[in-house]
Amino acid sequence: MAAERPPIEVIVEIPSGSRNKYEYDHRRHRFVLDRILYSSVHYPCDYGFLEGSLADDGDPLDVLVVISEPTFPGCVVRARPVGALDMRDDKGHDYKILAVAADDPRWDETHALEDLSPHRLREIENFFQIYKELEGRPTDVFGWLGLIDAWRIIDEAIQAGAAGEPRTTEPGVWR
Repeated sequence: MAAERPPIEVIVEIPSGSRNKYEYDHRRHRFVLDRILYSSVHYPCDYGFLEGSLADDGDPLDVLVVISEPTFPGCVVRARPVGALDMRDDKGHDYKILAVAADDPRWDETHALEDLSPHRLREIENFFQIYKELEGRPTDVFGWLGLIDAWRIIDEAIQAGAAGEPRTTEPGVWR
């Protein structure tokens, strides 16, 4: 088995349990309230981004962080990737890296998707299937990708961020 890679640093935009959709405005260097979710759902994990990365949608790579207590917008969390959700929204292909808080002892034994409960994974999938539905903005969720694919997505997004160009892959490319 290969040596485990060091944690990534995630900048949290939205704490777990929130219906407020905050986004970091990279031009103004502050967090703004983008909208309040139209649906009666809330974010199932802390939600943020990997600074310096660039995903297919032109934004930094999205990262979900499973953590015991919600944090706050702007909090930097060291996180250990365990997989990725393969999905598409109205802006195009939109991977979500799934990680666990590296400094939360409750997740010390979690190193891959298989270490999380299937129910938790279904909750996260369900959230992304329906959270934009009442806005008339459909999403397509294609399923989970493993740790190796998650690290490929992260590495490519970091390279794209350094080059200033998003990756240009299609859904299912990691299958």
